Amino acid sequence: MASSKEYCNYILEQLTSLSNIKCKPMMGEYLLYYNNVLFGGIYDDQLLVKEVLSNKKYHLKEIVPYKNAKSMYLIDDVDNQDKLEKIILDTYNDLL
Repeated sequence: MASSKEYCNYILEQLTSLSNIKCKPMMGEYLLYYNNVLFGGIYDDQLLVKEVLSNKKYHLKEIVPYKNAKSMYLIDDVDNQDKLEKIILDTYNDLL
């Protein structure tokens, strides 16, 4: 199942406090970048972030977004903007 542009736009709205978020379409899904660093994506209308040491503390559910992919963390509370921002910033900082 592909992700909808509407869900992508909703996630971008939730992240307006992070000024340099980019969402790029890729094979029916969306890749998410912060300051040109790939930190996650939208797969089947679910927000997933890469697994890194600093985001383990949030105890997020592991999801494999597609066959043969590495597992990623599911952010299921996308309405909590403060937590969402913290998770993304922690993920981003570990990827630098």
